[in-house]
This record gives sequence, structure tokens and C-alpha cells, in this order.
Amino acid sequence: MCWPFSDPAHKADASSKRKTTHMSKPQKRRLPFPEYVALVAMLSSIVAMATDMMLPALGAIGHAFNVAHENDVHYIVTVFFFGMASGQLIVGPLSDTFGRKPVILAGYVIFVIGCVLSIIASSWTMMLCARFLQGVGASAPRVVALALVRDEYEGRKMAQILSITSAIFILVPMIAPALGQALLYFGDWSTSFWGLIALSIVVCIWFFLRQPETLTIEDRRPFRVGVLATGLKEILSTRIAVGYTLTVALIYGAFIGYLGAAQQIFAEVFDQAALFVLYFALTSAAIGVASLVNASLVMRFGMRRLTGLALIGQTTLSLGFCVVLLGYDGVPPLYLFLTWQMCSFFCIGLTFGNLNALALEPLGHIAGLGAAFVGSLSIILSLPLAALAGALFDGTVMPLVTSFGGLGFLACLLMLWTGRAQPD
Repeated sequence: MCWPFSDPAHKADASSKRKTTHMSKPQKRRLPFPEYVALVAMLSSIVAMATDMMLPALGAIGHAFNVAHENDVHYIVTVFFFGMASGQLIVGPLSDTFGRKPVILAGYVIFVIGCVLSIIASSWTMMLCARFLQGVGASAPRVVALALVRDEYEGRKMAQILSITSAIFILVPMIAPALGQALLYFGDWSTSFWGLIALSIVVCIWFFLRQPETLTIEDRRPFRVGVLATGLKEILSTRIAVGYTLTVALIYGAFIGYLGAAQQIFAEVFDQAALFVLYFALTSAAIGVASLVNASLVMRFGMRRLTGLALIGQTTLSLGFCVVLLGYDGVPPLYLFLTWQMCSFFCIGLTFGNLNALALEPLGHIAGLGAAFVGSLSIILSLPLAALAGALFDGTVMPLVTSFGGLGFLACLLMLWTGRAQPD
């Protein structure tokens, strides 16, 4: 009998060393490992750049479009994620049919078009539609990058790579708000979108020139409704994939809720609007450190064990802090809030790479569709949770901390339920 959060994959990993080297097709040409990891991280970073660079400009955007209710400004973030979730349902299967590279490149084109439409938007509705289109475009590099990694790696090695890329990826939230703030000094809120366009072009050229296609012709699947339906039926009947996808949704719900409310919290609750960028970077650093720690520990202790401990830690910290907040009427000293944030974000950082790797582990033969399912369903389910957290903002941090504790508790229960399944 094993501990509920123990990692059963180590036996498969050990035996697979006699058959493979964690790389499914070693004959393929690959980038040097450091460049490969950096490129995958940059492909994924489009999401963080498109959300976090906007945070300093949210107030200006809301003012420019005469948004009636201040809390509605967070839709700049949530609509983007809704577009990304919708796009993933298409780009994943398309990448299984046409290959990874053309789909990623097409996604960048759509993203840039969305940025241009945001710049010329004449109404709040047009702005939200443009943000939705940006999300659709960003879904391609974000989700297909996961399939690209799954094409070449599996098991704990895949989790290690995703953890390293997550650590690099987390550097983006540390610098993106500062970059967005700096761009505001050179113009209005539209300069943030010009910055996104410039960055996208650089990464797109890098990817086009350096990264070889990872999906061979013989491994591609026809883009037919029947094939997709068969694949989805297989995914939905795979308890491991579904369980970990739902767990990701709960964690994303809390985190996206924070992204939408962060600027308001620091500006209105703590009167620290001028230092928002600094505090945001400080707390984001905790996730990056955790991702690096996870990359070094996951090969020894396993994905499930580390993730289970992290979720227990996040839940305990948040529910305990709720009790502390009662003594401060929901507005604690800033240092206490930052301490809770950094500790909770450290726990979250231990889960990001692991949960995605766990969900994709049994789906290697349909990696594109599998990555689309995991990414899309987790975000779609997380958005109502995030929107609820944003709408409940009441001038205190109690709704945010409560959402972290409650959703963390549900995630622990899901981990236990999912862990009862044997690996496929």
C-alpha cells in the first residue's frame, strides 16, 4: 500500500530506461538543450506577457473606454483567457494533423492581428473582441509547445523540462508589469500592445529558423470529426487525464482571480499603486524559485508526491490566514499579506509543471489533442471561479485568500481521487 500522493510512475521510468531514454524518437535532430528549454519557455510566455503587461494599464484602459464599473476592467484578463481556452480546442487537433510548426506560426499571426485591433479599438466591446482574438492566437504557441515537448520526452524527464521552462516563464511576470509600466512613460495604454507585437515577431522568427518539426508525417492524424470524437472519448475515459485536468482548473481559478484583482488590491487596499510593479515581481519570484526547486526534486521524489504536499501546504496556509484576517477586518499589514502570498505562490509553483505532465502522461499518442483538452478544459472551468473571485472584491483581501484556501482544499480531494487510478 502506497501513500496516497506517492508517484507510481517511477517503476515505469525505471523499466523504460532499458527500452528508451525518455526520448521517444532519438533519431530526430534537436536543438541544444539550453536553447530548447529557453525557446519552449518563450513560446509559453506569450500568455504571461499578454496578461501581465496589461496590468499597469488597466486603469487607463478603463478610463479611455469609460467603463462603468471599476471591477469590470478585469475582463481585459478573463476574456483573453476565454479566447485562449476556445482556441486550444482547435489548435491542438490541427497540430496533430499539420504538424507543430505551422500551427504555432499561424497562432502568432492571429495574435498580432488581435493586438492591432486593440490599438485601433473604438469601443469597449471592440477591445474585448480584440482581446478574445489575441487569446485565440496565443493558444497555439502555448498549448502546442506542450505537445512539442511530449513528442520528444515523457515521464519525470518531461516534468523536469516543464518545471525548468516554468521557472524561466515565471521571470516574465516579474518583468512584464515593469515593462508595461515603462512603455506607459513613452505613450498611452496602446504602447503595451506595440510591445507585444515586437516581442511576438522576435520569438516567431527564432522559432521558425531554429526549431525542427517534431511530429513526423507517419505520426499525424487526420482532422476528421470521427477521429476527434474517438480521441476525446479516450481522454474522457482516462481517469488520470480528467482528474489532473480538473485539479489544474482549480489552481488556475485561484491564480487567474489574483491576476485580475492584483492591481486593485495593491492600489486600493494597501495604497501602494506606485509600487505595484515591485510587489508583483517579488511575489512572482516565489513561483519561479519553486519551479527551479521542483525541477531538481521531481526526478527523486516524483510528480504526485511533490504536488500533493504543495497543495496541502497552500490550503493550510490560506485557511489559516483567513483566521488571522478576522482580527484585521480583512486588511492585514502589508508585510503579512506579502508573506502569505510568497508562501502560497511557492506552493503553486511546485504544481504547475507537475500537474500538466501528469495529465498528459497517458496521452502521448494523441499529444496535440491531449494538450488541447488539458489546456482548454482547465481554463474554461477556471474562468467562472476567477470571475467570481474578482466580482467579490470588497476592499479587503478576504475573498482572495478564501478562494485560495477553498479551491486548494478541493484540489487536494481531486488528487486523492485521481491517485486511486493505476497508470495506463
